[in-house]
Amino acid sequence: QVQLVESGGGFLQAGGSLRLSCAASGHILSIHDMGWYRQAPGRQRQLVATITSGRSTNYADSTDGRFTISRDNAKNTVYLQMNSLKPEDTAVYYCNAEHVLTRMGLMDYWGEGTLVTVSS
Repeated sequence: QVQLVESGGGFLQAGGSLRLSCAASGHILSIHDMGWYRQAPGRQRQLVATITSGRSTNYADSTDGRFTISRDNAKNTVYLQMNSLKPEDTAVYYCNAEHVLTRMGLMDYWGEGTLVTVSS
């Protein structure tokens, strides 16, 4: 069984920075894409950023150069450095791992989320 565990969320004032981490555990052979999504109250879950095993990245326009995604393949861990945070960044941030290869085959997984609250 594969689990994704996020950490690093919290409460902070606008303009501050946070670093989210997400570690995947289990009998993992490889992970293709890892990423971060967020869901604000009353809104649908939206892409924030993704990164492939080859470290190609993709960002939502809303990140506007303020966020950086990275990963450590040896640790099956993905990070999201968030700078110049705005109140509109307030959301639950979810980690995602796509095409996770285990002995059972390929599956996608989600973490349970970590709350980021940015006050004005």
